[in-house]
Amino acid sequence: MLLFKRNILLSLLIIFSFSSCSNTTKSEEKPQKKIEKWVEGAEFNADSAYKFIVNQVNYGPRVPNTSNHEKCGDWLVSKLENMGCQVSEQKGEVIAFNGAKLPVRNIIGNLNPNSKTKVLLCAHWDTRPFADRDSNNINQPIIGANDGASGVGVLLEIARVFAKDSLEIGLEIIFFDVEDYGAPNYNSSFFDLNSMNDTWCLGSQFWCYNLDANYQKPKFGILLDMVGAKNAVFPKEEISRQYSGYHLNKIWKLGDYLGYGKYFKKKIAPPLTDDHTYINKLAQIPTLDIIHYDISPFTNRYDFGRFHHTHQDNLDIIEIKTLKAVGQTVLTYLYNI
Repeated sequence: MLLFKRNILLSLLIIFSFSSCSNTTKSEEKPQKKIEKWVEGAEFNADSAYKFIVNQVNYGPRVPNTSNHEKCGDWLVSKLENMGCQVSEQKGEVIAFNGAKLPVRNIIGNLNPNSKTKVLLCAHWDTRPFADRDSNNINQPIIGANDGASGVGVLLEIARVFAKDSLEIGLEIIFFDVEDYGAPNYNSSFFDLNSMNDTWCLGSQFWCYNLDANYQKPKFGILLDMVGAKNAVFPKEEISRQYSGYHLNKIWKLGDYLGYGKYFKKKIAPPLTDDHTYINKLAQIPTLDIIHYDISPFTNRYDFGRFHHTHQDNLDIIEIKTLKAVGQTVLTYLYNI
């Protein structure tokens, strides 16, 4: 009888043990999906960003070494100062693809400059000196509403909102000069930045090579380039993934969470030569690029839109919804660092 009871007890223990192991296995097979929790940020005013774009376009093409360029630069400095930024300018001289000597004027605005945590936000403010992808007036400069003014317009609005808030992080906003003076690409339907490499982004290269030894590097950086066109597509560009993959993935998740998944695509795009290339490689600041870069239906290759480096890059292609998607996503991310 005692043996029988012991056998029953042993059987129950074995059954219980198998049951426990089975439940554990099922639990491990179906892990709980991590849910991102986001802090709600301030409201980004896309109409205000659009007005900042219009202000720049009203100066005409902002080609280095022209009066339009100088006047717009003065306006940018005054806007940053009025927003409470500590403004400085980095000036010098660079050599263009054709051997021409060009003055460079990088405009820098700092908010909360004494903060221990600093984030870099940047865009280029100059415009293309020729329309090498157009069929008309190819030697005339473009107005650059998207390629030039859009990134600056979004950053000015972020600075305006940020300056009124009480976030503890610091912002370093840089408007890079002489980004778009790269070697022309006449007679080609496909535009390949990488084929001409270092003739581009001369302002950011100048900045990287001339950093002060005591410069406090930002935690990471975000570059905005061509962020205003209707139905823009922002893929995960390869250099951004390689050097700043953590923040890239977080920002794209946030964009989707905020309802802007149609813009922030999960697709992977090939590497680009842009300002972030040099910031990553030379200054060693992990920086990602939010840039309109999608497969063209005409060439089946990645491109920057039919209007890129043509006279169609004007205010007609700028859409408030796109500015809102980019500006709100970046601004909200600053509240979640």
